Amino acid sequence: MMQTTEKSMQVIFWCFVFTLLCAVVSYAGTTGTEFSDIYTTITGWSSGYLGKVISVGAFLVGIAAGIVKQSIMAVVTGISTALAVQYSPTIIDTVVTALI
Repeated sequence: MMQTTEKSMQVIFWCFVFTLLCAVVSYAGTTGTEFSDIYTTITGWSSGYLGKVISVGAFLVGIAAGIVKQSIMAVVTGISTALAVQYSPTIIDTVVTALI
């Protein structure tokens, strides 16, 4: 039993050392500047008038589907789609540019 515990401790120790040696600083979202123009364009579309049109359209389709199906779930789907289109660029930008 003692030998198994000792081997387990050695494995844990070496895994820890390996993790420390392989750790690198993460600079998420700081490279690939050649894509910054397309990123700016797409986030502009999503949070601008195109995003608002898609959001309102999803909301209206959800309401229409809710009326046809006699269910509130279609309205919830329309609202969640509208929220996702409107706020996803901000959330993604915040998550990707966070330094770990």
